[in-house]
Amino acid sequence: MDARKKILIVDDEQINLEFFDVMLSKLGFVVEKAENGVEALEKTKKFAPDLIILDNIMPKMSGWEVTKTLKSSDDYHDYHDIPIIMFSAMDDVKDKVEGFELGVDDYITKPYNFSEVLARIRAVLRNRELFAQIAARESRLALVEKLNEEINDLGSLVSKEMDVLIAAAKEAKSGVSAEKFAETVLVKAENIKKRAHELDKRFQSTAAERERLKKKEIELKTLERQFRKGLQQD
Repeated sequence: MDARKKILIVDDEQINLEFFDVMLSKLGFVVEKAENGVEALEKTKKFAPDLIILDNIMPKMSGWEVTKTLKSSDDYHDYHDIPIIMFSAMDDVKDKVEGFELGVDDYITKPYNFSEVLARIRAVLRNRELFAQIAARESRLALVEKLNEEINDLGSLVSKEMDVLIAAAKEAKSGVSAEKFAETVLVKAENIKKRAHELDKRFQSTAAERERLKKKEIELKTLERQFRKGLQQD
């Protein structure tokens, strides 16, 4: 499977598309191009990029409109988290603030220096990778916490049922029939067995889910090395 990062370049100027296609492809990225906002939305679903570089001023749909659609439309729910770097010829603080509020990860004013753009691309991708690792660890912790709650619930149930059994045993000792005591023991034992079986199934499913999440994680030392390597490349 190709593990290279995929980047979608969206610009209505063909020369910019070709420039980024050549430069980023040489650096090992997989590049797809779109000439307007409508095409960008179509390519997003087909290409599922790891990052979108988006020009703001375009025909048909502006970069802001594309961003708003990707970040808030239910039709693009699976693509809400794709990071976006927006280009614009306007160096207005209000424009930048609006872009960030829409969900843009970075904002670059034209004309730009490619080395700076590359550094920002790497920074955004590193940040997203770090967030993904944190999310995976949070998911694992949530699984463990849920399992602990169910273990505590089972412990409470066993304690409660044992109280009932002890009371039944005392009654049997006082002359209540052995048949009634045996029936009580059977009912409570079956209840405990059922809950224990459910917990065992939860253990198995949780273990499988933890392994699935673990495969997506990167050891913190590895992540730190990647981060430092990226800084050196920048």
